Amino acid sequence: METTERRVDVGSLEMTPERITYYRDLPRAYLGAGALITDPVGNVLVVEPTYKPNWEVPGGMVEAGEDPRTACRRELREEIGLDIDLGPLLVMMHATLPPPRGDSIMFVYDGGIIKDTSRIELDASELASYRFVAPDELTAVLSPRLARRMEMALHSRLSGRMVELVSGEMLAG
Repeated sequence: METTERRVDVGSLEMTPERITYYRDLPRAYLGAGALITDPVGNVLVVEPTYKPNWEVPGGMVEAGEDPRTACRRELREEIGLDIDLGPLLVMMHATLPPPRGDSIMFVYDGGIIKDTSRIELDASELASYRFVAPDELTAVLSPRLARRMEMALHSRLSGRMVELVSGEMLAG
């Protein structure tokens, strides 16, 4: 009796049933992408979601098949009505939280400086308001993890070097 092995062609990589199972069972991390947007004096744009109590920065979750930069631009258009040509990646942070959240990788891009706030148009179904917060007040407004990420984004913008964080701690180098 002849046995046949089912193979799935994914580009130039042939996937056997064992490889399909291997990839299916790998740990998963969810991705999020936000932007550091400041006013001319260096205050950080934060937004007040309608669906949760904590203030956030503009951005959101990366959808399946989407890269973080594209997700960030999409979220900025949807949430605050701005089509921003994002600058460099400022921060990448990996965190592991208790279940059900688990692993996450968060990206912060340089969204630049907004001089004319009249261009901001909030999506009322997602955001109640926005404001600019002084860098030394971020910890009073944002969650500790997000405040740390944004403080490091400000540092990265000034130094010109991307910052990698693991659970909020900067890696050496």
